Amino acid sequence: MQSDIRVVEVETHKVVTRCRTPLKFGAVVVDELPIGYARVTVENRSGRRAVGWGAMFLMDLWAWPISTASHTAKNQVMCDLFDAYGQLLTEYTSFGHPIEIFKTTEPELQRLNRQICARLTPGEEMPYLGALICASPLDHAIHDAFGHVNGIDSYLGYGPDFMSFDLARYLGNDYRGVYPSQFLRQHYAPVVPIFHLVGGLDLLTRAEVGADLPQDDVPNSLDDWIVRDGVFCLKIKLRGRDLAWDLDRTLAVSRIYHQVRAAQRPDLPARPYLTADTNEQCESPAYMVEYLEKLRQTAPQVYDEILYIEQPTERDLTRNRWDMHPIAQHKPVLIDESLTTVDDFRLAQELGWSGIALKSCKCLSSDLLFIPMAEMARIPYAIQDLTNPSLALIQSIGLAARSHPILGVEANSRQFFPAANETVAAIHPQLCRVENGVVRTTSLSGSGLGLRVDEMSALTTG
Repeated sequence: MQSDIRVVEVETHKVVTRCRTPLKFGAVVVDELPIGYARVTVENRSGRRAVGWGAMFLMDLWAWPISTASHTAKNQVMCDLFDAYGQLLTEYTSFGHPIEIFKTTEPELQRLNRQICARLTPGEEMPYLGALICASPLDHAIHDAFGHVNGIDSYLGYGPDFMSFDLARYLGNDYRGVYPSQFLRQHYAPVVPIFHLVGGLDLLTRAEVGADLPQDDVPNSLDDWIVRDGVFCLKIKLRGRDLAWDLDRTLAVSRIYHQVRAAQRPDLPARPYLTADTNEQCESPAYMVEYLEKLRQTAPQVYDEILYIEQPTERDLTRNRWDMHPIAQHKPVLIDESLTTVDDFRLAQELGWSGIALKSCKCLSSDLLFIPMAEMARIPYAIQDLTNPSLALIQSIGLAARSHPILGVEANSRQFFPAANETVAAIHPQLCRVENGVVRTTSLSGSGLGLRVDEMSALTTG
């Protein structure tokens, strides 16, 4: 097709970014991370050229939490793989659709991961989830450039008018005649609810806030976040090994929402929408079954407020082959860290997982395969983030606004990395600032992914 592209130039750079306050999930605390930025120039078959952009946190602490290697070594692996995959893309000279380019170079991404790990972390290979994170800024930049070079909104380029293949090529005969476009919105949803993160170290009330915390215009406690931003979708990070703490935390979050609503924000929905995430810390599904049963017995109204449970057990689906049906009988249980490949999706279905969590850090090309798989399997999916800052935030919200996820999108960089959003906020203020629990997508416009990077001099000249 004339719209097919090839990569002609890649530029990568990293910006180390520090947390405003520490972010705790599972057994990990995040203080500082590099954001990987990619600028990719492509050419289509008509000879036109255009530039696209992408970004993502290179977060080894989430992608590779269990390791004998140091955080420094693991992060160096991610930085080197990010650069190496970018170089590899310039050596891939065939024209293709962005999804096709990703799927064709995916084996090389895996090879580069092994090669770099052999040098920096001998005897230990980074999980494939980490390799996807390294590829995601480049993958997004290619999709963005694909739209620009062809003069289209990129999300309108995932059907037969711009793809010379259907999804049967990658997903099997059941997907003959099936394209991602069939499951995407033709336009951005104008309003997207935001899931606010209640991290493991987050304070819940203003009374807990000490003088040691930043004194700026960013809230330091959950009650103040609810007052300021009107958030009503709350993602609660649990310990997964301390039932009393997890139950108390869940009850407290619900209680604070209702107190704030009664006293200061009567305009908010009558109930919050809660999700519970232990980041793989449960030793077995039985823990989460007990959590839900006790919650239903002691606080049925809070039990009813829970939308779904996220990734309660280890990410290796084959090690114990945990049966998720007992959890799913209570609440939907969504796979997150375990979901990196099509095979993972199919095994998760066998094991009783109710739905999937999509993240832009797993590459837009992969998400555009998983969405049709979820839709055709009639299972729900959520759009979540990797504390996505800057362009990565816009990419993630854009994906949620063009698809049909559960309720909204997670977007917590405004909590932990607000300074990283300042450049994009000048162009996309209503995406970076939550009001009444939602963001607005009116600024997503033009060709590509709607990022409008050419208007951000701090990025284009940096």
